[in-house]
Amino acid sequence: MSRVKPEAIWQHDKVLPYILTRIKDKINEITAVEKILLFGSRGRLPLERWNELEGKDWDVLVQAKCKLKNARVLLDEEYHLDLLVLDESQTKKFTENMTTKELFPINELECLTAKNEENGKF
Repeated sequence: MSRVKPEAIWQHDKVLPYILTRIKDKINEITAVEKILLFGSRGRLPLERWNELEGKDWDVLVQAKCKLKNARVLLDEEYHLDLLVLDESQTKKFTENMTTKELFPINELECLTAKNEENGKF
């Protein structure tokens, strides 16, 4: 995630909430955030296989009350994120045939992490 600390990309439990909270706060200043989803490689692969994705961007989709053009300007340059901000109908169309992981308001990663810890996988 970070160019300064490349190893932090795998600390999704520590790094990702911080980055997404900042993005969510910035977007909320413009329009209400309804959902945050991971799509692309991390949306498809199970959490325990994310080590296969080293060097890949994090593909983040924010569903908001309205689409934001050029959402990339909301990101710090030091993070490897691809960000889309779409409204509900555009989000449904975009993710129609896609597997995603919801991070807000339902945190699917938290559930997956808790399950894996219970089963001794982490």
